[in-house]
Amino acid sequence: MTRKPELKGRAARLARLLPTGGPRGQAARAPFVLLVVLLLGGGLIGLLVLNSALSEGSFQLEDLKQRTKELTDEEQALQRDIDAYSAPQALQRRARELGMVPGGDPAFLDPDGTVKGVPSPAPAAATPLVLAPEALASTSAGAAGTASPYTEPSAPAPTPTTAAAPSTAATPTTAATPTPTPTPGR
Repeated sequence: MTRKPELKGRAARLARLLPTGGPRGQAARAPFVLLVVLLLGGGLIGLLVLNSALSEGSFQLEDLKQRTKELTDEEQALQRDIDAYSAPQALQRRARELGMVPGGDPAFLDPDGTVKGVPSPAPAAATPLVLAPEALASTSAGAAGTASPYTEPSAPAPTPTTAAAPSTAATPTTAATPTPTPTPGR
C-alpha cells in the first residue's frame, strides 16, 4: 500500500543510478562478505607464519651469539697460552731444557766481505738437561740389566763436551779472509 513517491529532476536521475532493493541485493552481499572473511583469515595466517619465522630466527641468533661467546673465550684462552709460551722466561727455560746456551759475541760481514767485530764462541753447558734417545736407551739398558725396547745405537752417544764444543775452524777471525759459500735454496 505504500507507494513510492515519484521523483523528479535530479532526484530521479540519482534513483536510477542506485540499485533497487530486493533479493538481488542480498545475493550480491554474500560473495563480498566471503571475500572479506577470506582476506582477513589469509592475513591472520600470514601474520602467524611471519611471527613463527621471526621467533625461529631469534632463537638461531641467540644460539649463534652463545657460540660466538664460547669461541671468543676459547680464543682468549689460546692467546693467554701463546703469551705464556712466548714470554722471555719461558723461552729461556725451554731453550735450556733443549741444551741451548746463550750465544757469544757476534761478528758481522760487510757486503764487501770484511768481518766487523770479534766473534767469540758460546760458553759450553755444564751438563745437558735433555739427553738424546740413544743415550737414554743405553743408560736404561745398562742400569736395569734387562732388554730394552730401544736398539743400541751404532755410534756412541755424543758427550756434553763434544756436543757443546764449537769448532775453532768455523769461527772467522779478522785476519782470515772469508770465502763466500752458496746458500742452499737460492
